[in-house]
Amino acid sequence: MNTDYSLLSRQIESVIDGEFDTIAVLSNVSAILNQSLENINWVGFYLLKDNQLVLGPFQGKVACYRIPLDKGVCGKAVSSNEIQRIDNVHAFPGHIACDSESESELVIPCVVDGKIVGVLDIDSPKLARFTSDDQAGLALCVQVLTKHLSLCH
Repeated sequence: MNTDYSLLSRQIESVIDGEFDTIAVLSNVSAILNQSLENINWVGFYLLKDNQLVLGPFQGKVACYRIPLDKGVCGKAVSSNEIQRIDNVHAFPGHIACDSESESELVIPCVVDGKIVGVLDIDSPKLARFTSDDQAGLALCVQVLTKHLSLCH
């Protein structure tokens, strides 16, 4: 089944409208994404604090608390300020295996007011789970989110 990302982004916008606590917003966005996406085993946020990524709201198994910016797919997304769509995480140099069942990963930097504040991280137990359509659609969802987050502080 293909995800209707236009609809999903509007659902996210509707759910977060009127709430200005960042943790509350990220919590519900991770829940919406978890309910809407197939073949994923983890979805959530890592927030940039003190030059490292710190675990934020998520849905899934226990996760790594902190990720250095020079490690893993999430660190690469922040250090390069580019979306990372990895078909096989085991082939990614420096991959951090928080969940041994994860096979592929999509990480999208969250940029608020010109600064990276964190990343959306989505893992799948399926190799090559994420397509270019998923990447573009989830980037749209992050854009809706980060536009709202700029109003939160």
